[in-house]
Amino acid sequence: MCGIAGIIQSGPKHGSDTLERMTAALAHRGPDGKGIWQNDSCTALLGHRRLAILDLTAAGDQPMHFHNPQTGARYSIVHNGEIYNYIELRKQLQNEGYRFHTQTDTEVILAAYDYWQDECVDYFDGMFAFAIWDEEEQELFAARDRFGEKPFFFWKQNDTLLFASEIKALWAAGLPRTANLKMLFNFITIGYTGNPADPQETFFEQVQKLPPASRLYFNAADGYFSIEKYYEIDPDEQNLRMTDTEAIEKFRSLLDASVKRRLRSDVTVGCSLSGGLDSSAIATRIHDLQPNNPLHCFTAHFPGYEKDELSYARLITTPRQLPHHISVLSDADLPEHWQMFMHHQEEPVGSASAFAQYLVFKLAAENQVKVLLDGQGADEILAGYHKYYKWYWQELFIKRRLLRSKEIIYAHKLGITEKFGFKNVMAALFPDLASVILERQYLVHALQQPDLHRDFIRLQSKEAYYTTPEIHSLNGVLHFNTSTHGLDELLRYADRNAMAHGREARLPFLSHELVSFVFSLPAHFKIRQGWTKWILRQSMDQQLPTAITWRKDKTGFEPPQLQWMLHPGMQQLIRDARQKLVDHKILQQSILTRPIEASTAYSPLTRDWRYLAASACL
Repeated sequence: MCGIAGIIQSGPKHGSDTLERMTAALAHRGPDGKGIWQNDSCTALLGHRRLAILDLTAAGDQPMHFHNPQTGARYSIVHNGEIYNYIELRKQLQNEGYRFHTQTDTEVILAAYDYWQDECVDYFDGMFAFAIWDEEEQELFAARDRFGEKPFFFWKQNDTLLFASEIKALWAAGLPRTANLKMLFNFITIGYTGNPADPQETFFEQVQKLPPASRLYFNAADGYFSIEKYYEIDPDEQNLRMTDTEAIEKFRSLLDASVKRRLRSDVTVGCSLSGGLDSSAIATRIHDLQPNNPLHCFTAHFPGYEKDELSYARLITTPRQLPHHISVLSDADLPEHWQMFMHHQEEPVGSASAFAQYLVFKLAAENQVKVLLDGQGADEILAGYHKYYKWYWQELFIKRRLLRSKEIIYAHKLGITEKFGFKNVMAALFPDLASVILERQYLVHALQQPDLHRDFIRLQSKEAYYTTPEIHSLNGVLHFNTSTHGLDELLRYADRNAMAHGREARLPFLSHELVSFVFSLPAHFKIRQGWTKWILRQSMDQQLPTAITWRKDKTGFEPPQLQWMLHPGMQQLIRDARQKLVDHKILQQSILTRPIEASTAYSPLTRDWRYLAASACL
């Protein structure tokens, strides 16, 4: 995992000094080295900050160039991320006559591009954002992984394209830092951290992002520019014949294969362990696959907090005698680290959960563990959140009403408080109408926000976009949250938190082979007899303690945000944020005298947290 930056232009408008500033802004992403390259005509400049994970020698430095005996050094690359199946691809390409000079996955990308051209991304199992310059065609080809684990931001104007792993590198190139008020409006009113209607949009004017599962083309000679999607999940294509036993065995096999590949590293690999089902499953599989290697586990601990999960994490580490590193968080930590935390995040964060992760990666850095595997992604592909019950019940209302009634009873016996009422019946019968009504409700809710400045509402409500797709099934909403809106937010948090401390986060649940398989399964493999993530629980039933596998009170990773917001330091930060938003005519003057509303991480009313996070963009 590294930091990349580049300038593609028709003439020498920007020089190496601009690229130096851009890569310097990404120094935290690559503390192990830097590299700068430009072609003779100054139409292509590539910069790289290296976090050495594979082939720690200088042979792995970037920018890297591809030497083909027939075409010469035609291609140059900067790459951020990991191609986990690089060993298999390397052997395949060697059989086609390719020769390799390093032990890196980056060199494999170059050879794969030479052989398959832009279809090379279809062969990659990994997290990546890379850019390849073709000197002969004077064209840039860039691509981002299927789910958006690695970032790629860019600015384009006429015949010039600037790109980087983080927005701050574009600011370093001279791009003005101007907030996108439409995005701020959506965040403040309904908490959206992205725009489902336009996946390229960011919280800053003129800055765009390459969407997940997309590839980009830009020709410096003729100005041709294009972005296209290369991967899509079909949520409606389901295998209805697979038995429970077959599905569980297949799921376990794919998860193990994913974990094995994500353990490939020339540096120490550890695990982020919250104490929940997902991270516990990953930690257990790592230990079982590599029992002789000490697995360093890292856990956030909130002393005295009723939802603290350290005791659950110890159910994994203690019997296996795993090295366990504990990040003890207090209510004074958030105000102390807030400015630097948001400096790295760049865009608003929806809750304090991301901050706890930030300090876990800090602890990993202090213990010289470069790579951490994590359980993120499982909730989105396996229906881990309570909100998914209603979608499942709506699907059953149409297909199997008797089973729906039984499933509701099962869920309520487990303590689930979700209800199924008239609105859900109407949504099941008329999903297109429900989508329109929900969009209108979002807009009405926004217009009724008591704190917003009237001019801000008048100007932005016409531009704001609240999209609620027509969803007919549980798989449909999981697809929306995985590919369009939801997972991308968590992946942004993970990338920035890890890279803030020069660490790498790897997510086994986001193997595209595993994800595709999960989406091929009918809904009852995700939710059954009241249990979410049913197939994961079944696959880990004999490997994890029952207290973790069949835990009833688990609702998601939740730090003591309410308590933290009551700290005097946070109260002052919130007052400062309010004043800043008033000065920008986003909030009304009256907000300055209203008592601060502290809120939990999953509270539906988090106005002051949103004001705090939004102000960091101004």
